[in-house]
Amino acid sequence: MAEQQTPSRPDLSGLRIDERARETSNAHGGRLVLIGAAVVLAVVVALLLVRGRPPVVEVAAARAATSGEAVTLLNASGYVTPRLRATIAAKITARVVDVLVDEGMVVAKGQLLARLDHSDARRRLNAARTARDATAALIANLEVNLGNATRELRRQQDLEREGVASVQALDLARTTAESLTAQIAAAREQVKAADAQIAVAQQDVDNCTVRAPFGGVVVSKDAQVGEMVSPISAGGGFTRTGIATIVDMASIEVEVDVNESYIARVVPGQRVEAVLDAYPEWRIPSKVRTVIPTADRQKATVKVRISFDALDPRILPDMGVKVSFLAGEQPGRVAAAVGVLVPKAALRPSDGNQVVFVVRDGALERRAVRVGDTRGENVEITAGLAAGDQVIISGPEGLRDRQKVRVK
Repeated sequence: MAEQQTPSRPDLSGLRIDERARETSNAHGGRLVLIGAAVVLAVVVALLLVRGRPPVVEVAAARAATSGEAVTLLNASGYVTPRLRATIAAKITARVVDVLVDEGMVVAKGQLLARLDHSDARRRLNAARTARDATAALIANLEVNLGNATRELRRQQDLEREGVASVQALDLARTTAESLTAQIAAAREQVKAADAQIAVAQQDVDNCTVRAPFGGVVVSKDAQVGEMVSPISAGGGFTRTGIATIVDMASIEVEVDVNESYIARVVPGQRVEAVLDAYPEWRIPSKVRTVIPTADRQKATVKVRISFDALDPRILPDMGVKVSFLAGEQPGRVAAAVGVLVPKAALRPSDGNQVVFVVRDGALERRAVRVGDTRGENVEITAGLAAGDQVIISGPEGLRDRQKVRVK
């Protein structure tokens, strides 16, 4: 019978931890724990400091509104545009030989802007004058022949009365005289036609000088010396259709598109406040000049033109502008206080109502207010605020009543 073998036991001696390694691991682990605890403590301290610091807010003072101030009925945007603006072009096709203007130059009515090559027109003028002179010289020859024919007619008439000349000879003399008379009349008409041709040729020569049709400022120089200009559309890229563009700066105004749903609020003569995009702090008094009696069906707008009360060199064509159509303005009247004005940003919706936060002694005070009319970038508060109250216009979300804040 075979001898039964007992299973061998595994050797666990290799899993034994050396005491020195255990001490080193414990030391490293302790340092890691200390570092982690320090980081957590620093984060907690930072959060406590941040949480305890009052938030920074920006405030604006509520100012008293008066009944003499104008209420904004409507806002719109548009551009500054001149009523009188023209690109000056030549009446003929010719080459530019001289341009006497440049951008920014002020020109008067009738001032010479450019000269064109008039050599061809001058030759046509000379040819027309030569043809006229030749026709006039022919008239002198015909008049000499007519004098001779008239005398011959008288002789034939005398001979015919004496019975010496025949009727045929008399008729021939009469026909010759009448023919010469008709030729002279035709030649004189030809002279008139030649004079007309001379006038046309002279006009072509005059058209070679381009003059300003009205006074203004040159805003664009469209042609250079040596280029061809033509009054018709150019067939290629080497022919210009204009010499220069002139703007009458005294005719600049504002053109805006008003939604047709609100056009009933706009009437001629209505006071307007215009603000140029280039000068946002400058409010320019203006008024409605006219409402163009047609609508744009694509944009559902009506064009309105607004004139400035006083012109200023800073107002330039094609500048962007925002306008406020005003109502209720009563200049010269002693104004009575009717509420306070605050920026629109001060209003905060709360449960369907409007509230503002007032800063008093470094803490917030939540107030419900009654809102009135909108006046430009401000809104009228008829109840809940007094003039001089410092209201918050910007700050973090989640502001609450009696919260400490720092004013920016």
